[in-house]
Amino acid sequence: MRDLEVVIALATTGSTTKAASALHLTQSAVSRALGLAEDKAGTRLFDRTRQGLSPTPAGERLVAGARGILAQLAALEQETIAPSADAPMHVRLVCECYTAYRWLPSALVELRRALPRLEVSLALEHTDDPAPALARGEIDIALLTTAPLPSARSARHPLVEKPLFSDEVVFLVSASHPLASRRAITKQDLARHPMITSRVPPEEGRWFLRSVFGKATPSLSLLQLPLTEAIVDAVRAGMGIAVLSEWIASGYVERGDVVVKRLASGPLFRPWRIAYRRDVERAAEPLRGFLAGSLPRMRLLECGP
Repeated sequence: MRDLEVVIALATTGSTTKAASALHLTQSAVSRALGLAEDKAGTRLFDRTRQGLSPTPAGERLVAGARGILAQLAALEQETIAPSADAPMHVRLVCECYTAYRWLPSALVELRRALPRLEVSLALEHTDDPAPALARGEIDIALLTTAPLPSARSARHPLVEKPLFSDEVVFLVSASHPLASRRAITKQDLARHPMITSRVPPEEGRWFLRSVFGKATPSLSLLQLPLTEAIVDAVRAGMGIAVLSEWIASGYVERGDVVVKRLASGPLFRPWRIAYRRDVERAAEPLRGFLAGSLPRMRLLECGP
């Protein structure tokens, strides 16, 4: 299972650094695990290029079958613990950040094929307050970024949370923007130019400021727009720098009128966790195994010259 988890994380991220972050391992541990997996397979699973790791045909075949296998293994583990639980399992799921809905519905279609007895419905109405809704028992599972879980005393049911994966927060500028020719941008650039964002939860906003600027946050010019299309169009018009999940940004760079940038200090990864009521563990653990390997490829397009 560890071999499969490592291979899926590498195929998803295209980098040992990002895979290590997603798996909560060190980069050296991921590199060693990849070497061991290739030794066991008796073939090379990834090509090493300047742009990152790219699955070989053998690697692609392994990844294609691994996601369903991981979910089925997790389901088998739960059925072993509770062998009499043969009824279909239905859970209500919500995400703290709308960016996950960019890929989650398609992943759930694939989940039905891998685990036909597990039914997952999206409780979109609780997107603005996933953690309190989970504590009140109004939803079963939440995918969280920065929202803290309520205290055990305030929850109606015992809650469990575990690390899940990470996405990268990137910066989008117009191809004609003064920063477009730079390989990376700095926190000083973010202070000098307007930042274009959607409305984000206060806790996530604090996480971003803390991660980028540390304790000394400068005065910032923010332009908040409700729709992704409006954010990207404002970027095309040269109105500032958009702050987006790479899941969203990757769909807009192919036209060539906007470019993606990272921070000069290094990639900015946003951690995600899965939280669920303990009484739905039999459904939540197979789902966790499946989602960990079902992210869209997060390897960024070229981030500058």
